Amino acid sequence: MASRGDFVIKNGVLNKYKGKDSEVVIPEGVRSIGERAFRDCSSLTSITIPKGVKEIGDYAFHNCSSLTSITIPEGVKKIAERAFRDCSSLTSITLPEGVKEIGSHAFYNCSSLTSITIPEGVTKIGESTFSGCSSLTSITIPESVTEIGKSTFSGCSSLTSITIPESVTEISEEAFEGCKSLKEIINNSKIKTTSIFDNKLLLAYYQNLDQIIEY
Repeated sequence: MASRGDFVIKNGVLNKYKGKDSEVVIPEGVRSIGERAFRDCSSLTSITIPKGVKEIGDYAFHNCSSLTSITIPEGVKKIAERAFRDCSSLTSITLPEGVKEIGSHAFYNCSSLTSITIPEGVTKIGESTFSGCSSLTSITIPESVTEIGKSTFSGCSSLTSITIPESVTEISEEAFEGCKSLKEIINNSKIKTTSIFDNKLLLAYYQNLDQIIEY
């Protein structure tokens, strides 16, 4: 078990974890997990985050290649850019309702992640947030989301269905590129499906597509 001396903490910010433990409990009193705090901690398999944490910083858990699951507590408002990038063993993650912001590339190349629910209150899913999540079979996008960024779900080759809520007003290019297993697209937005998946892409990439439902 990690000791207090394994952590570099200043003014409530956990700046660095220096230990080698596989299971880590972050001390009470930490309000923010700083940039690159656990980066490249390849032996880390699980982590417990205390309730007082409000933000998970850029690259905080980048390339924690043995991390399998994590529960983010109520109170966290922001998951910054590339926070969990290349956590290739991460199979599940729980995002609390309080999360309002998920940065670009936050879960990029989390190739073992199978499902995720984006909480109500998130308004934008940033660029390449879930790109390369090749095991992702389902995702829930809440009605609060208005924008889906460039390449957000590109390379999610196991994703079988997607429901785009009515609230979405902008979908950037290549948002669903390479989602070759898509069988169903339910589009509740006012954006035409052919604008999201142009005709050439529908023919070239989405050969398993059974139906497109537009409202």
